[in-house]
Amino acid sequence: MSADEIDGGPARFGLLASGIAGRALRVAPAAPDESPWTDGRVVFVDAEAPALDQIVELTVQASMIGAGSFRADLLRRLARRSTAVLDRYLMLEGHRALAANGDLLPAVANALVDLDVADLSDCAATSLALAAGKRALGDPPPEFGAIHPKRLLTTQEKFAEQGAPDTRPPDSADAEDDSPDELDEEDSGGKLPALFSNVVGGQGLLARLFRRMLSLGRESEGGITGGGVPRSARALVKPGRIDTDGTGTAAAADAVAELRREGLSYPEWDVHRRRYRPGWCTVAESDPRAGDHAIPLAPVSNALMRALARLRSSLDHKHRRMQGDDIDVDAVVDERVQLLSGASPDGAVYIESVRCTPDLAVVVLLDISGSAALPSVSGGTVHDQQRTAALMLTSALHALGNRVALYGFYSQGRAAVRALRVKRFDDPLDAAALRRLAALEPAAYTRMGAAVRYGTTIASEYRCDARTLLVVLSDGFAYDHGYEGVYAEADARRALSEARRQGIGCVCLSVGAETGIDALRRVFGTAAYAAVASPREVSQVAAPLFRDALRSADLRRRMTRARAS
Repeated sequence: MSADEIDGGPARFGLLASGIAGRALRVAPAAPDESPWTDGRVVFVDAEAPALDQIVELTVQASMIGAGSFRADLLRRLARRSTAVLDRYLMLEGHRALAANGDLLPAVANALVDLDVADLSDCAATSLALAAGKRALGDPPPEFGAIHPKRLLTTQEKFAEQGAPDTRPPDSADAEDDSPDELDEEDSGGKLPALFSNVVGGQGLLARLFRRMLSLGRESEGGITGGGVPRSARALVKPGRIDTDGTGTAAAADAVAELRREGLSYPEWDVHRRRYRPGWCTVAESDPRAGDHAIPLAPVSNALMRALARLRSSLDHKHRRMQGDDIDVDAVVDERVQLLSGASPDGAVYIESVRCTPDLAVVVLLDISGSAALPSVSGGTVHDQQRTAALMLTSALHALGNRVALYGFYSQGRAAVRALRVKRFDDPLDAAALRRLAALEPAAYTRMGAAVRYGTTIASEYRCDARTLLVVLSDGFAYDHGYEGVYAEADARRALSEARRQGIGCVCLSVGAETGIDALRRVFGTAAYAAVASPREVSQVAAPLFRDALRSADLRRRMTRARAS
């Protein structure tokens, strides 16, 4: 034990800070006349302030680390912004992070939360977009301290240079990637040791801190500054809370759309070094160039409509019911424990299968790279066939009442990955959308991993929905400047695996291309994929692929809920 801890200095609060942030942190005295701040590994507080004030200061900084406020891509943007924008971002993120961590905060810190401000944003990217806008916001309380983006980035880069073998990207949870190059991938969520599963009764503040430190700690792109979004940060995302583009207000939706046009940064998996390259790729969203293009007609496929309609009528298994079709083993064990302890269990030990009709939120990504201009095995070009298939899927899903987004993508280097909007979730499938689809023309290259990660960002806007799908239409040829062969294939597989870890089902289709199954397997990995000769055959494979992807996503969500409980 250090002298500082013996004397009752700030270092004694290291356990509290670590529990709130979900990773190991130290607490140290800040320089004289310096506001509280953090470099991602150490929280600096006013050593001359009373102990309760120090607790509030470290709680704010640690909560922002845990809530993903200090992602590398956001810090790079913040480093170029004015002090006023930094203060506005601190105001939004401070309250959002505190509200998200409400179950872990001491009462003295909970009293500081302004829920009206916290409700303005549901993630750090939204907060940055709002901070850069013109919405009126007050000044952050002095207890919030300050943000030093350059210091955070310096520490993050220093940590990355130490060679952490598997630095997780944002929103990574369990390692679920069966591809040959990634069999040694560790579980980023970790396993909660049974020894600590009931620390101090299991429900108190100390128990929650221990559980969070042992099972929920996550690494960011650079390893230490809150790139992951922990469970508590997602607690604010509830059905009905999110409208339009996954944000709480129309102003926030506009701000996020502007941020996307400027470009979002994503990591890239380097299979040779077995680590991520943080903030390596930039994906910007735009509309296709207008032109005199014939509006494509959406071929109506009754077979495809029937196949997709059946997906909306599935069985949902409800656990711990008073009656049902099967025995819930976990509930039976709990009942037995309660009986032995002298309690009176309720007898809810069955699994009930009920018919449900949840909506789907589907993101369709259409590969419009130069290789799509090659002749198709069924006539015309690969681009013609895949564009028709994309329109068929989008039209059928939209007609069935599902939310669908459709984007084309291509790349010209890691800093110029383009996502061309055909239809956002809330856009109508009208003549304007069809004209944008017709304007898509094959060009440049395919940085598949970055496009998939952007599609995952869009799909995660509806992460509160029961089912979310990401559909990639591509010939499976991943190539760009410095992005080819084993490197490109491993990154594409990794990106799809990241999406599946978030509970997003992934479907990959190759329509009209000559790419062999082995080549598709190297790129798409364990995602549900198929190759067909023409769009007419899509109706034969769509339902089985979608069903497999949804089952995988349902299983991932159940595993996540089980670990969270």
